[in-house]
Amino acid sequence: MARGRPRRGCAVTEDRRTQLADNMARVEDRISTACAKAGRSRDEVTLIVVTKTYPASDVRLLAELGVRQVAENRDQEAAPKAAECADLSLTWHFVGQLQTNKVRSVAGYAGVVQSVDRPRLATALSKEAVRAGRELGCLIQVAFDVESGQNGRMTGDRGGVAPEGVVELAEVIAGSQGLRLDGVMTVAPLAGPYAGRQRAAFERLVEISSDLRATHPAATMVSAGMSADLEDAVAAGATHVRIGTAVLGVRPRLG
Repeated sequence: MARGRPRRGCAVTEDRRTQLADNMARVEDRISTACAKAGRSRDEVTLIVVTKTYPASDVRLLAELGVRQVAENRDQEAAPKAAECADLSLTWHFVGQLQTNKVRSVAGYAGVVQSVDRPRLATALSKEAVRAGRELGCLIQVAFDVESGQNGRMTGDRGGVAPEGVVELAEVIAGSQGLRLDGVMTVAPLAGPYAGRQRAAFERLVEISSDLRATHPAATMVSAGMSADLEDAVAAGATHVRIGTAVLGVRPRLG
């Protein structure tokens, strides 16, 4: 019996797989080149693919291409996507601002929460991690955008704790059941003294990480750099880069 034509859906999937593979190769080349320029080994930098606004089918294709670390910033999108991909060997990173009413959901699928920026959030994560019988890795989100407000919390829209608030928050996380202090994270600042100076901001984050490791030696993660500035992050010493657009393409508009 003659074989019929492949279904259009199969062709679309293959096209998307090829597109993602090509994009991944370009990103890999960028990371490798940045590592070489910085005198670092390629295995010192871990790629996290930010899959926000893209479907679970893309996550599956990425897994087939060897991706093991993925990130999301909105629980209402991340929770169903993680459930749909529960059979895959993936570590899910939550990278967006996290409200306490979403903590129970996030604690059910995230392996790492990169946006811990206040003691109240750490306490809520601890409670839900214990309830779920899981250990959650936590990164302290450090913000360089604006001056710090009360208790060192930054007043910008993107969240984060001021550099001077890191030590106190680290102690809260390290002393909380069900939580593991993994390190620090930042986003290139849009305002303040580091605006337009992402390399300097990332270098400052690495300094903060070094100070933190003096009392918490296992907190080795430094998450910094995205599609536009991954080279600056690698040069500064980041251990993890969060890449979305360069792998998945220009994001569709959210409705």
